[in-house]
Amino acid sequence: MEALTSVFNGVNWEAIVQLTLVAMIMISGPVVIFLLAFRGGDL
Repeated sequence: MEALTSVFNGVNWEAIVQLTLVAMIMISGPVVIFLLAFRGGDL
């Protein structure tokens, strides 16, 4: 159990969360453009 705890404490959770949020923001741009094109340009 102590080894599992040390693994979780060794992970830099802040960096993982920041990279995840940046990836979501970068993916959302093309998704919005695709939805606009699919719906004919009207929101």
